[in-house]
Amino acid sequence: MSAAAPAPAEGLAAMFSLEGRTALVTGARTGLGRAAAAGLARAGADVVLLGHGGDMSDARADVEAAGRRAWEESVDLADPGRVAAAARDLLTRHRVDILVNNAGIIRRAPASEHADEDFRAVLDVNLESLFALTREVGRPMLERGAGKVVNIASLLSFQGGINVVGYAASKHAVVGVTKALANEWAPHGVQVNALAPGYFATANTAPLRADPERSAAIEARIPAGRWGRPEDLAAAVVFLAGPGSDYMAGHVLAVDGGWLAR
Repeated sequence: MSAAAPAPAEGLAAMFSLEGRTALVTGARTGLGRAAAAGLARAGADVVLLGHGGDMSDARADVEAAGRRAWEESVDLADPGRVAAAARDLLTRHRVDILVNNAGIIRRAPASEHADEDFRAVLDVNLESLFALTREVGRPMLERGAGKVVNIASLLSFQGGINVVGYAASKHAVVGVTKALANEWAPHGVQVNALAPGYFATANTAPLRADPERSAAIEARIPAGRWGRPEDLAAAVVFLAGPGSDYMAGHVLAVDGGWLAR
């Protein structure tokens, strides 16, 4: 006799359940990373919180408050040459089913004055380390035939921005990496997608929010009428990390309050 079909609510919950899975979130100490880690934990995942310096206790408390296990790992993503070895070491302690590449930095200056070292620093963290970490964490996912990678892109994956040429270059490239990996890895059960947050109230946007004129202009252009809050991104991370998105690959999902539709 065949099993009875699950009740609709149970079936829907299963599409977003991360029970039995472990997620690795980079830049998990504050902002979008902390919110993503908390959201994943509420969906049932244990979480490896990856950062480099700084107090992770708040992010850890968020995960543990959801009844999940949390571990702290330190990897310096500003040094891409050491990321692969650090990732292999980390994988001896943790099986990673979900990778959220959230960590990123920004350097602001007019392009005519943008220093080479600033341009390189941004690409080191936002692109080169992202690829090195994803390659190493993705390898055992491919061997198991299952895994999820969620890259954090940006509105500046589609636009040029102002005074952030290195950041715009890096986030355009993140979309390229997302699509390239999706092409190679989707046939093996590993889905690679990206989220493009709009203007969120985080440390990276503090200079914009501190400028009353610029902040008001940004808010006026957002159809939702406000800056994003870190928790606004959490549900989208959970969706791309869970079974409900198993037929999505190489997609860039904007969470922007309608900015790109304007």
